Amino acid sequence: MAKIDAFFHLMHEQGASDLHLISGQQPALRIRGDIERIKYDVLTNDSLKVLLYEITPEYKIKNFEETGDVDFAYEVPTLARYRVNYFRQKNGIGAVFREIPDKISTCADLGLPSVISKLAALPRGLVLVTGPTGCGKSTTLAAIIDEANHLRKDHIITIEDPIEFVHKSQGCIVNQREVGLHTKSFATALRGALREDPDIILVGEMRDLETISLAVEAASTGHLVFSTVHTTSAAKTVDRIIEVFPSSEQLQIRSTLADGLRAIVSQVLFKRIDIKSRCVALEICIATPAVRNLIRESKTYQIPSMMQTGKKYGMQLLDDGIMDLYRRGWIDADEAYVKANDKARFRPLLKYPPTDFTEA
Repeated sequence: MAKIDAFFHLMHEQGASDLHLISGQQPALRIRGDIERIKYDVLTNDSLKVLLYEITPEYKIKNFEETGDVDFAYEVPTLARYRVNYFRQKNGIGAVFREIPDKISTCADLGLPSVISKLAALPRGLVLVTGPTGCGKSTTLAAIIDEANHLRKDHIITIEDPIEFVHKSQGCIVNQREVGLHTKSFATALRGALREDPDIILVGEMRDLETISLAVEAASTGHLVFSTVHTTSAAKTVDRIIEVFPSSEQLQIRSTLADGLRAIVSQVLFKRIDIKSRCVALEICIATPAVRNLIRESKTYQIPSMMQTGKKYGMQLLDDGIMDLYRRGWIDADEAYVKANDKARFRPLLKYPPTDFTEA
């Protein structure tokens, strides 16, 4: 057993989502969203490097020494898998480990609306799960892919950096590819995937123009494509995708995206106040003909209004999702206010409304 594994056992026992090992500081865990220090000696650069390099593949060490950043996955048998990032900072080396449960939660386990699980049955199109880092996008996608894996008889290809949740072939054949280990880049793997008889393609992240272009193209040519974007709403997601393209191509990509898009799910994590757990608030946009027309006509600012009238399709604004969690007694008013888009709606719930400089 590697020496560092003791930290992972502690992390698992404490129910932490992340482990931070930073030169010049004590180790720390993120528990229910908060950073908590571990009673341990301050880590030196040399001692931490020895600890980390014991579990790091040689080619990843070389990559890190050359670039100062590296991502990979590490597994502690019978415990869990971890998404790993090493980086250089002022005091030396730093590392963050995100725990990935070995059991994939179902949509029902996660408390997701039924419309989310139905996305696994779509014949084709683009489905995007969006939100800030650490909001559970990978967990939601894993639940949808697992649903498809059990219900369908198709070929699923995942392209990730690194591989997070491990899917065993059930009704579907599942092939999982890791960027840097099995393929050069997302774009390279996505281009190859189109020649590998796929039905469902999961692209871990749409990072650049080429990857976005290929993902949209794949969705428009009969494949079901799932991916993530670091945006906070459906309207902003559409704008972000289109703005990546040169102005001369934006009219065409608007039309292609409108044809291929099926759904955008934006999510935000909250700390529950009734039990020691976390919960998620969702914004759900289903690409109805009306929503697609707004995308084609550059009227994305009207998408929220369209979502308000589309509840029968399972659509929901983020603030409605947040309000639902508050009314259930799961989250407090202060956190609801901080993470809401329309803060004026949540101000009356606060005992001591702050003076918000963003409203000046």
